[in-house]
Amino acid sequence: MWKRLISASLTFGLAAAAPPALAQAACGEYERLRTALTEAYGESLSGRGLQSETRMIELWRSPETGTWTVLMILPNGVTCVVASGTDWQDEAKGRIGTSG
Repeated sequence: MWKRLISASLTFGLAAAAPPALAQAACGEYERLRTALTEAYGESLSGRGLQSETRMIELWRSPETGTWTVLMILPNGVTCVVASGTDWQDEAKGRIGTSG
């Protein structure tokens, strides 16, 4: 439950004032957040990519429960929850952008 509240706070906080809001974000050690996602939500790492030279983004999700979390990892190891939600659904290949 706290994960959803923090995510909502982050979303509105980042929209209002991006740089200062990051200081108030749900951030911590990567291992601590990874353990929480794995044990409390049954999520596992689905993929990762570089957002910039100084930020890596990871998507964690649980196919069983449909929960998902996006983490942002900084070079100093600080990791922040950027977004989270429920009802994740994998899209069938070839369906994005098609009509009918």
